[in-house]
Amino acid sequence: MKMRTQIGSLCAIAAVSGFATTAEADIVEVVGGQTSVLLDLELIGSVTDLVLTGVSDDTIVPGNLGPDSVAFAITSPDAASNPTTFMYDTDDFFGSFSGVVGHRGTLTFNDSITLGNFDVAFDAGTEAFTVFDTASNLGAIFAIGITDAQALEDTFTVVGDLLITANFANLLLDLGLTDTDLTGADVGDGFLQAVNIPGPGGLALAGLALFGTRRRRG
Repeated sequence: MKMRTQIGSLCAIAAVSGFATTAEADIVEVVGGQTSVLLDLELIGSVTDLVLTGVSDDTIVPGNLGPDSVAFAITSPDAASNPTTFMYDTDDFFGSFSGVVGHRGTLTFNDSITLGNFDVAFDAGTEAFTVFDTASNLGAIFAIGITDAQALEDTFTVVGDLLITANFANLLLDLGLTDTDLTGADVGDGFLQAVNIPGPGGLALAGLALFGTRRRRG
C-alpha cells in the first residue's frame, strides 16, 4: 500500500469518526505519555559492532512491549529540558504537524556511545516521523516509515518501520562500526498512539506512545 494512500485513509477515517466535526479548528498538544521501543538487537548485532550495554535510570525497563523492550517518558511542554512542543490541527493531521515530542532516557552501546533524550518530529516531505538523538547531539538516527494508520474518536495510531537514516548510517561507517551502508535498513517496528481528552478550546492530547513491535520474519 502506498504511503499517500494510507495517509488519505487516515484523514478519511478521522472525518467520519468525529475528529474534524468541530466548528473551528482544534489544535491539540502532546502533554505526556511514553515511547517504548523494541529494537531487533540480533539484526543490529549481525550488521554492526553495536552492543547494548546499559540504560539510564530514568529509562523504563521493561517497556510496554515485554521483557526485551524499553520505554522513554514524554516530557511535558513546561519541562526544564527537552520540552514537548508537538501539536497539530485536528482538521488537517499530516498537513499541520509541528514541533517535537521530547523524551527523557538514554541507551548506551559499547560502553561509550549514548543515544537518547529523543525528539520525534514529523517530516511532511518524506511523510515519515524522524527520531533525533539529543543526548550526544548526533541528529536524525531513525525514520519511522508509516505502514498503517487509523484515527478513531479518541485515539490516533500510526504503525511503521524503524529505519536507519543516512545520517546515522554515515556515523556508523565513520566510527568503523560497520563496513556496509545501512541507510534505510529496517531494525524495528513502531506504533504511535495518541489519546485525546477534553481541554481548553477543544481537545488536548493527553498522551503519545511510540513503541516498536516485535517483527515477524518469514
